[in-house]
Amino acid sequence: MASGGSAIRGSRVGAGPMGEQDRGYHAERIAVSYWDELGNETVRYFAASLPPEEIPEVIDSPSTGLPAGRDKNNPPQVAKLEPYKTHLAYVKERRTEEEAAQLLEEALQQLRARRGTTTAV
Repeated sequence: MASGGSAIRGSRVGAGPMGEQDRGYHAERIAVSYWDELGNETVRYFAASLPPEEIPEVIDSPSTGLPAGRDKNNPPQVAKLEPYKTHLAYVKERRTEEEAAQLLEEALQQLRARRGTTTAV
């Protein structure tokens, strides 16, 4: 006769002191609807025993990736993202040689003033 494990025949593995009605498909749940900026509705289910303050006001909408809120009339604003900068845009922002030399000289003067020396290196 083969035997293995310590589970009693007919019992569920991992079943604890709680009954099945308190977890899994039998648990009492409440449905909460969230709407994103485009009007898409997402329904999430939470345990009925969860306090209302622990239910999030805003989630990410799985259909659009935008934030979705519980208030249908006032959904969250779409996040404002900075536009992608190309390498050329960064090159155009570079300083000229004269500006770079002036900044370097100002930085060296500040360092010399902190040290208390006035001799040029």
